[in-house]
Amino acid sequence: MAKNKTTATGASVEAFISSLPDVKKKQDSYTLIDMMRDVTGHEPYMWGPAIIGFGNYHYKYESGREGDAPIAGFSPRKAAFSLYFEAEFPGRKELLARLGKHKEAVACVYVKKLADLDLEVLKKMIVASVKQTTKLYPSK
Repeated sequence: MAKNKTTATGASVEAFISSLPDVKKKQDSYTLIDMMRDVTGHEPYMWGPAIIGFGNYHYKYESGREGDAPIAGFSPRKAAFSLYFEAEFPGRKELLARLGKHKEAVACVYVKKLADLDLEVLKKMIVASVKQTTKLYPSK
């Protein structure tokens, strides 16, 4: 089985954010860090070269594939922020309808800037996603 490409690293979150060319993207990154730190109780760390993660859990799928992932995380990509959520959690559809301007995929929500979002709704999504992830993958 192939090894996971995205793993936790010892890279500096501060250095990564400082390297971002867009000042607003840096500011939004710090807002997301504060929000995700508050929700998870974990400090941020780099996950691969471009994902900022909080906490971690171990997953194992029925296919046998397994690995580790952050409980919450985001990546300030050039085109948009990628916000990582549990694929399904209670209230997901309703919260997404109230979130603001975004695009969605199975476990990601893409947003251009936080000013396009209702940050209270975003925080509720992070809380619900973290709760569902820890329910599905309890720590041992």
